[in-house]
Amino acid sequence: MARLTYLERRGATYYARVDIPVDLVPLYGTTTRKKSLRTKDETTAKTRLWPVIEAWRAEFEGTRARGILTVDDKADAVWQHYTDTLERYEQAQQQMPTQAEIGVAMEQAIERVQREGIDHSDPLAMFDVSLDVAALKDRRKFDANSRRVKLLALRKHLVEGETALIDYEVDDYLERNKLLIDPLSPDRGDIARRLIRAEIEALERTLERDKGNYGGSPKDPIVVPATGTIREQAKPGETLMELFEQYAAENPKGIAADTIAQARRDVGTFVDYVGSTCLVHRVDKKAVREWKALLLKYPVKATDSNAFAGMKLAQIVRHNEKVGKPVITVRTVNRYLAGLSAFCSWLVAHGYLDGNPTDGMFLKKPKDKTTLPFTTDQLNVLFKSPLFTGCQSADEWRNVARPGNVRIRDHRYWVPLVMLFSGARPAEIAQLSVADVRQEHGHWIMHITTEGDGDKSVKTQGSMRVVPVHPELIRLGFIKYRDGMEEAGHSRLFPEAKRNERGQMIAEFSREFGRYLTRLEIKHGRGLSLYSFRHGAADALRRAGHLDEQFGFILGHTSATMTGRYGIMPQGMLERRVDLVNSIAYSELHLDHLY
Repeated sequence: MARLTYLERRGATYYARVDIPVDLVPLYGTTTRKKSLRTKDETTAKTRLWPVIEAWRAEFEGTRARGILTVDDKADAVWQHYTDTLERYEQAQQQMPTQAEIGVAMEQAIERVQREGIDHSDPLAMFDVSLDVAALKDRRKFDANSRRVKLLALRKHLVEGETALIDYEVDDYLERNKLLIDPLSPDRGDIARRLIRAEIEALERTLERDKGNYGGSPKDPIVVPATGTIREQAKPGETLMELFEQYAAENPKGIAADTIAQARRDVGTFVDYVGSTCLVHRVDKKAVREWKALLLKYPVKATDSNAFAGMKLAQIVRHNEKVGKPVITVRTVNRYLAGLSAFCSWLVAHGYLDGNPTDGMFLKKPKDKTTLPFTTDQLNVLFKSPLFTGCQSADEWRNVARPGNVRIRDHRYWVPLVMLFSGARPAEIAQLSVADVRQEHGHWIMHITTEGDGDKSVKTQGSMRVVPVHPELIRLGFIKYRDGMEEAGHSRLFPEAKRNERGQMIAEFSREFGRYLTRLEIKHGRGLSLYSFRHGAADALRRAGHLDEQFGFILGHTSATMTGRYGIMPQGMLERRVDLVNSIAYSELHLDHLY
């Protein structure tokens, strides 16, 4: 399998690598960025890779947004600097000594002369005593003189094009407003000159106020209140992606880790549209509506295509009008909306939003793309195929479909069978540890949980549950397989089952299984997949006379319980589950050849 574009191996260690967007290269001074993932294992590296890549993408978006200095920004900077200078003057005046304070200082000086017997004819001694009083008396004069000197210097610098006295103020404004411009650009010099003019006007007002004249106003035409759009920036810790990470850490609904990771990427496309510094209260129906309209035209796997490298969401959509790549499905658009919706519900609960802007935004799903259960004939063909009876090679899927003497007995063999007789999800089965399959009250059970060793996850907290092992699985040798894994020293029931770079368990097997069904001519188009076993188990429970609400907990459709978490339950409760699972049956299904 080809390695990811973002993953690089140097020596024995894996690194994350990304190309700096072309338009940002001059600002960064380099074309690539790399970071060690501190591992020699490729699977671990893929797990650590995406948070690094997503952080870089967010940074690039933020940098790109900061690179635009508008006319409104300049007007705002001028007025802010003018008013800030006057505010600093007023604060300084409030700290100036009053006549009463000067009088007290003089009395203290006289007392010191008398107390210490200082000689009045000693000029040095008297100077030392009167120094504090003189400093108080002259503070206003010194402050005014300092402002006069700076005013003259600024006027001279304005003529000469010098900006040394204002550079700090320029840097401060750019940083506070998340603006980034080239130090040598004309914009940098322009905003510096404007701030000099603003400070000249402010200093002139302070000198007028020194004389009690507070009626003066700026004469320079550029020093006026800003009337344009003022740049709004999210506070530190309150950008949309920072809030998303808080939501992900809390995970109030107990969503599976790979689902959270997928939502992080999907919400990232929304942030790509509204901007990384967008204020959270600006997330409204208009923003969601416009984002959804772009998603409906968004090409499949756009971020993996060189044709869209370095482009933002809207740019990708526009460019695809020329390129003509297929766009994502309605189902995928709804997935994007679902990830944003769950996040917005958390924002509402925490007081950031008054309502969820995604309400009513979901698209109607086409009815011809639902997952179908296997027919009995299809199951018989499948379980007599080389994957279950003997294939040419277990290493490549093209050879798995060819008859041979190689018997596959890893997760590829057991996951479909366990799904068929339990209705459990494929990832839930693939991540089981040996200890999760055990006896309780004389019955073999599978404990589907996040507890114990290993990187486990479930779709929701309610997915943690106890599912009895069906007698047919025991006859097929499932418990013997489990005991063999334990004797071999394995902690995981299926050690070959892996997560992909996005954290999804056995995603490759799920994809290849669909292609395998096509090779067997069982599948034609959409409808059948690995999940068809889960749907078939639900139908088998219905055929046995059970209502959906009576067996939903077996499939993991229920709220979280401590019983589900720890897998310990009274015998009566377990017996009820045993009866439900044992009622799963398929007439005319022939599996005797697998015993």
